[in-house]
Order: sequence, then structure tokens, then C-alpha cells
Amino acid sequence: MASSLLKKLKLYNTYEIRKRNPDPKSCALLVIDMQNSYTFTAEPILSNLSTTIHLCRNASIPVIFTRHCHKSPADYGMFAEWWDEHILLDGTEEAELMPALDRKPEDMVVEKSTYGAFWNTQLEEKLVEMGIKEVIVTGVFTNQCCEMTAREAFVRGFRVFFSADATATINSELHEATLKNMAFGCAYLVDCHRLRDSLSIK
Repeated sequence: MASSLLKKLKLYNTYEIRKRNPDPKSCALLVIDMQNSYTFTAEPILSNLSTTIHLCRNASIPVIFTRHCHKSPADYGMFAEWWDEHILLDGTEEAELMPALDRKPEDMVVEKSTYGAFWNTQLEEKLVEMGIKEVIVTGVFTNQCCEMTAREAFVRGFRVFFSADATATINSELHEATLKNMAFGCAYLVDCHRLRDSLSIK
């Protein structure tokens, strides 16, 4: 299943309307919700995500992780209606970031309680303080938290790059639908190979 999905991902350039390379001087990598609860979905992209993180670190691009968690029913919002049986509670093993990730002590971790990483967090302010004007979006789920974060970044004036091979969701149809939507009017699509070439990593 993973190999057939990756085969399909190589065709993502058929969705592209515009092409552009990220500028490492003004870019940040967002790693969305790579948590233990989502291991089954995240495992097929771990290698590509690790490569992406490595490429960004070597280009001095800051790496920012997000973690979806709820501290009490007061912050469930609409998640109580849609995902009542799958609420990620802060302090549980399921809510922790996957240990397989190449996470450094200095990496920022943004906690969020809904799909997007910008709502009710300090992410935008932190990015502005750092002089960031572009973001590369990776992680899970392609069609929910990754897509919402990409859209939030776009409307806030950040240039968005969306990874085709370091994002994942429950099936290829949903994944491809998001890639098409992103390329249509929100984000430039990238993958490990394009990032390696564009960031001039040897």
C-alpha cells in the first residue's frame, strides 16, 4: 500500500499551476501533528519527512513542530461533535510526538486544539519575530491539519510550500484532492527531490 501511494505521489507535478523554490533565508519548516496516535498514518512518510527535516536543518531553516492536544472539555470545541472518541488529551502517550522524529531541544513545539496551527496560538507572532515569510508544510493529516494550516498561513500573507511526499492521510484520494486544491490557489508543491535541488544540499 505504501509503495503504490508513493508511486502516485510522483505524479503530483501534473497538478501544478505554478512552480517556485523556497528561500532558506526567510523560510520555516512546519511539522504538523506527528504524534503517537497517528503512527499508522504517519509511518509511510517517516523516511521522506526525516529527509525533509535534514535538508532544512542543513539549509539553516528552522524546524517547528505542532502537537494537537486538549487540556479539558472547555477547549474541545467542535471536536467533541466530530471526533468524540478520538480526543487527544494532553499528558497521554497518544498525544506525544513520535520518538522516531529528529527533534532537537531547541525546536519550537506549538500546541493547538483545532486543525489549524495558527488559531489561538502564538505561531504567527513567532514567525514574524523570526523574520519568516515562507513556510513548508509537512505532517498529518494532509487534508485536515496540514491543509488548514496551509490555508491559514496563506491568508496571513505567508508564502506556502506544501510537501507532496512528507504529508499523509488515510487514503490517496483525500491526499490527491488536497494537492490539487493547494496547487490551484494556495501553495507551491514540493517533495524531497525538489527541496534537495532547490536548497543546494550536497
